[in-house]
Amino acid sequence: MTSSSAAAPVLQDDMLTLARSLDPGLLSRVMALRDWLVTTATRLDDTNDVMTGFIERLRDLGVPIDRAAMAIEALHSEYAGIGRFWTPEEGTAVRYLPHGERRDVVYQSSPFAHVNRTGEWLFLDLSETPDDLFPIVPELKQAGYHHYITVPFRFTNGAENGISFATRLPQGFGEQGLKILRLVMPSFALVMELRSTSNRLDEVLRIYVGDEPHRAILSGAIIRGQVTRIRSAILFADMRDYTRISSTLDPEDAVDLLNNYFDCLVPPIEDEGGEVLKYLGDGLLAIVRDRGDDTGGAPQSALTAATNALRRIEAANNEGRFPVRINAGIALHHGDAAYGNVGSGRRLDFTVIGRDVNLASRIADLNKRLGEPLLMSKAFVNHLWGNPIPLGSHEVEGFEEKIEVFKP
Repeated sequence: MTSSSAAAPVLQDDMLTLARSLDPGLLSRVMALRDWLVTTATRLDDTNDVMTGFIERLRDLGVPIDRAAMAIEALHSEYAGIGRFWTPEEGTAVRYLPHGERRDVVYQSSPFAHVNRTGEWLFLDLSETPDDLFPIVPELKQAGYHHYITVPFRFTNGAENGISFATRLPQGFGEQGLKILRLVMPSFALVMELRSTSNRLDEVLRIYVGDEPHRAILSGAIIRGQVTRIRSAILFADMRDYTRISSTLDPEDAVDLLNNYFDCLVPPIEDEGGEVLKYLGDGLLAIVRDRGDDTGGAPQSALTAATNALRRIEAANNEGRFPVRINAGIALHHGDAAYGNVGSGRRLDFTVIGRDVNLASRIADLNKRLGEPLLMSKAFVNHLWGNPIPLGSHEVEGFEEKIEVFKP
């Protein structure tokens, strides 16, 4: 690798020696940047603001940064990492790095993979660097950059991350600029790990328990029996004949079937402000909360979500996205539920329980018996405009009285 002339002493000196080598006035400003990182930056809502603020403060200290790029591993179902790119003209932009083989191939040939393998900073004088060393080298040269640095920082959980800096100055970052970077990068890496750990916890909880439950859990609602009574529209959905259909599929194909099926159900629910609380094999439980005194808004939103979901399933059937034709049953009810923690010992579940939740699940059983894709309870249709079609009263398991149901 080619390197700037100042790289060797910067890498060999310890932090105290580096600090003593700076002018006291400059050192005071560098320490102010470190203080900003571990205080103000940790409380900023947007990581873009952290990166932008960090780079702008480095430039104020005389570090000639004209381009920066950072890659942080993520624990997310939809992407493998988050890339952030900064230039003085455009500020900070975000790019989500996808899962998959293509991303792995690109990463392994990058400077970021190189520094994480070696554990050392990479210093490139681009005028002396061959174009085939890394795929990004020709791009950097064409954009007018002369020197390039990549810095690794590995989190305590093993995640491999890094940040790069480029400058258009022919003389590069200079010995003083490199010393400043060496002094502040440990604090920057610490802040990034703290933010990443918090984001991982937030995202994993959101993915597995939903938006509102994850907020409640993070706010401290983790005691068994700690529940809140809520009033909402309740939606149960399940696939018809899933056991028979899945018995003919390999386990991996059965997973694909369910994922494609839930891709039809979940977006319409979320689009209407609903919360998917639980996946139940081939079904799901969701709610749409009442909005204050507007008791009709939640049922109407739930009905819109249900009809849109059924349309998406029909479209997927017509497009051949399922191995066989799929049908679903959706039940809608409106009522009260206890919303919170249920379980034992160190294993709790955040869900909704109560008579009205049970009734919604029993109406879902009626979908099969009546051969109807969408059924609504009387308590649900009482909040709707229009004229739903009555389908009579029916006995359901666990309820002494017959349940009156309707279809749209």
